[in-house]
Amino acid sequence: MLFWAHTLSATLLAACFFSQTYPLPLTTQSVLKDRPKDARVLILGGGMAGVIAAKTLHEQGIDDFIIVEGKGELGGRMLSHRFGAVNNQWTIELGANWVQGTQTGDGPANPIWTLAQKHNIALQSSDYFGNVATYDASGPVDFQDVFRQSIRDFQSLTAVAGARVPHSLVDMTARSGYALSGSRPVTAHDMAAEYYQFDWEFGATPEETSWLASSWVHNRSTPGDPASSDEDSAHNNTFRTFSPSNLLSTDQRGFKTLILDEAKTFLDPEEQVRLNATVTTIHTSEHGVTVVLEDGTALVADYALCTFSLGVLQHDDVRFVPPLPAWKQEAIHSMAMGTYTKIFLQFPYRFWFDTEMALYADPERGRYPVWQSLDHDAFFPDSGILFVTVTGEFSRRIESMTDSAVQTEILSVLRAMYPNTTIPDPLDFYFQRWYRDPFFRGSYSNWPANFLSEHQTNMRANVDERLWFAGEATSKKHFGYLHGAYLEGRDIGLALADCMQGGDCFGLEHVDRVRTARPYDIV
Repeated sequence: MLFWAHTLSATLLAACFFSQTYPLPLTTQSVLKDRPKDARVLILGGGMAGVIAAKTLHEQGIDDFIIVEGKGELGGRMLSHRFGAVNNQWTIELGANWVQGTQTGDGPANPIWTLAQKHNIALQSSDYFGNVATYDASGPVDFQDVFRQSIRDFQSLTAVAGARVPHSLVDMTARSGYALSGSRPVTAHDMAAEYYQFDWEFGATPEETSWLASSWVHNRSTPGDPASSDEDSAHNNTFRTFSPSNLLSTDQRGFKTLILDEAKTFLDPEEQVRLNATVTTIHTSEHGVTVVLEDGTALVADYALCTFSLGVLQHDDVRFVPPLPAWKQEAIHSMAMGTYTKIFLQFPYRFWFDTEMALYADPERGRYPVWQSLDHDAFFPDSGILFVTVTGEFSRRIESMTDSAVQTEILSVLRAMYPNTTIPDPLDFYFQRWYRDPFFRGSYSNWPANFLSEHQTNMRANVDERLWFAGEATSKKHFGYLHGAYLEGRDIGLALADCMQGGDCFGLEHVDRVRTARPYDIV
């Protein structure tokens, strides 16, 4: 999804685990009352949500905060990498890469688009619907008709779901939605084309994804396809927030420059930022918050804003003391974390398709299906760089393999795509292991069919007055997207500022017990 505008956000410091123990000694517990505060607010995570929350506090006249970041720089899942042979290196984006939607007329502007313009980010229009070559295990093969049908099937999926939303009908998986709207893929070509429309967007399969939520987030956050019908377009425009434009960052400073440069406009890096500071424990009480770092340092504040990714919250590297309440834990573990992996190869010369994109239909669904050429006139000509994207369970599978084993598999696929071509050895090879990295634990959130609106309310809600949460996963309309992280950083920052300036407050609502509409009948 982001295509990694899924960002879609917030730096992932460490993972959070709900221990039933109280690991802090009494002397550390009492520090909340007995020593001066390091700041009024500790913002845990320096990704998009964390930085924009800090900016929002600043704009509200609150500058007594510290951003606590586990990595060596701000940016979170906006992760750039210098790639290629010594004499032909380029900056590539391992994570967030696209601005998805800009602005239509005088309508609302995508805040990522606004930041990109402000900081002169180099962007290039990306045509990933109309500029696609097709292959299968026998080599080049034309299944453009199947591909165009998959676009129509996806538009039908989201249109039918959109029609259901006002009537509060029961949610189902997107796989059920596909079937009910008439799409039942059978062949390798069918499945690859469906993957291109769905899995490549959400980082998860239709079986793992809510039919209704995938419809509203797609229609609010992503560009439409020019081949969609007028009826489909009318439905999409009912929901769409920004515009159909889709822009790929080609900036050699890195796409993260837009958040790094924005931070420079208001942050004092010496006083308001702690880098290489991994959180191990978050201790809250009626007196405030103590955050303990890996090196034993304890930071004390009145409030903490946690902008860890959903994947981090679902793991056990950081302890909440006392444990998060049951309603919060249930919300965290009811949502899903998608994984979206771009695998980069640089070759001594270009031997592949002239289009921007290619789709490979393997007998195994999801096996190295979506390819993009960066050695293209629109992007990095003469770079020799090609990348392939995998998602979900396949991403997690390759993370357990060695680089050489993954490279061998990919080269075997290229040999199938080009049976009459000698495929050279790559000069460079790289991919980010998102799921295994304790600062990330995946790429961006995904809404499964059993994740109810009340769960989303609880995902976003603060715990008592002291502990707050923000990130793309807390966004109902734009979960999984970089602009979702921005908007949540802004909105939660405003709510926290209101709480701080008004004294005691309850903050955001939560639901103590999430229930189904009717009880299950058990015979």
